[in-house]
Amino acid sequence: MIFQRALRRELASAAGATFTVLFSILLTWMLIGILGKAAGGKIASADVMSLMVFSALMQLPTIIILTGFISVLMVVTRSYRESEMVVWFASGLSLSRWIWPVLSFGLPLVLATGVLSLYATPWAQKKSDEYVARFEKREDLQKVTPGQFRESAGSNRIFFVEGVSGEKNVVQNVFVNTVDEKGSAVVVVAKEGVINTDAKGERFLVLKSGRRYQGVPTQADFQTMEFEQYIMRIESKQQELGAELGVRAMSTMALVAEPNPYTMAELLWRVSAPLIALMLILLAIPLGFVNPRAGSSANLIVALLIFFTYSNLIKVVEASVKQGRLTFGLAWWPLHLLAALAVVALFAWRLNVNHRYHPLVLLASFKRARRAGKPSKAASK
Repeated sequence: MIFQRALRRELASAAGATFTVLFSILLTWMLIGILGKAAGGKIASADVMSLMVFSALMQLPTIIILTGFISVLMVVTRSYRESEMVVWFASGLSLSRWIWPVLSFGLPLVLATGVLSLYATPWAQKKSDEYVARFEKREDLQKVTPGQFRESAGSNRIFFVEGVSGEKNVVQNVFVNTVDEKGSAVVVVAKEGVINTDAKGERFLVLKSGRRYQGVPTQADFQTMEFEQYIMRIESKQQELGAELGVRAMSTMALVAEPNPYTMAELLWRVSAPLIALMLILLAIPLGFVNPRAGSSANLIVALLIFFTYSNLIKVVEASVKQGRLTFGLAWWPLHLLAALAVVALFAWRLNVNHRYHPLVLLASFKRARRAGKPSKAASK
């Protein structure tokens, strides 16, 4: 009991440090990407924090899987490095006695991964898609950030406003450059602009106190006109967002209710996430072996390679389901069965390391025999 409590405390401490490092790296990476999108006009600046939260929720299952795997690996490796495992084995205790304490630490992580993967992640994906889609469906002028040039969705119009007020319905010092199919340019400059909606739902930009220039840029026949009020029609966009949301934003129950290759592929990944967490936590126990005399270990690098290989193989199977090559029933379990067999094989390798027929024992015997045979050959000569 004392050992189990001490081990759980050490695992919790290692998990806290590992999660903090991984989550900080994740937040930095997401912040750079989301701020880049906001600067490029792909998302609204006001939505940055909300999208950060949704993106973090979507990545949490992967972070928790890595946290559990690396934490167990670090604790087991430290025990080997500081010769605690030598005392453990000399006391007649087996490596298998680590399984239950590690599972008591890891099962809450597996449960959290399952809840996040099956419920929280699709909800966060749905909300993120809605924010992005809502911004994309705004009129071009509403997407303009004060002080920045903005190209319209049709790539034939450029907007610039110096200031915005009234929840982006009123803009000050407006610049609009429109180019038609014949290459003729229309430049409109106004002190103020207001977005109005008529009785039919059509939206118009009403510019006040400005000038209008029209002509071909390579020719000197520009027409100039001053106006008190100038009306430009803004193409309206439908606000139906739900139909555009993909399978990643569908709830787990909706995926089950609509079986097709795309929904089943997404369901496979959601079901696989907690199983990956469980297999890797168990795999870390025998994988944490290190020779205390060596002074260094490549266990962490091997662990990361195993994680990426495992997750990429799941993605390959997911792609096969999406393409209709495999059914969900045949695709979801083989890789996890192989992972379970790998866990059993590694435990058997470590538990029977002193058996006379263990490969390492046979290799050591062969080396001793080879070294012993060399002097006899020299003496015979």
